[in-house]
Amino acid sequence: MERYILVLITASSVDEGEKIGSGLVETGLAACCNIVPEIKSIFKWKGEVCKEREVLLLVKSKASLFEELKKKVKQLHSYEVPEIIAFPIETGLQAYFKWMDEVLKT
Repeated sequence: MERYILVLITASSVDEGEKIGSGLVETGLAACCNIVPEIKSIFKWKGEVCKEREVLLLVKSKASLFEELKKKVKQLHSYEVPEIIAFPIETGLQAYFKWMDEVLKT
């Protein structure tokens, strides 16, 4: 059975999130991208503690597409080091996985 994944990506704005999400869905690297607006991120970057407003992308895909998905995100993203973290999806509605298989790149 194909392994499905949930990929978390932060972006600087809704516009950037839509650009990344659309690029992933249009190329078949993501079945779906949800954009959660206005999260507050606190992180250390180049020795400084930063507090930024960002958006969170919840991207549904397959493990076999992750390397290509990661490459596409890096092309579309404004950050020098974008957050691109994948988690395995352990279980879910089989009809949803079937739909994912239909829309994702093979």
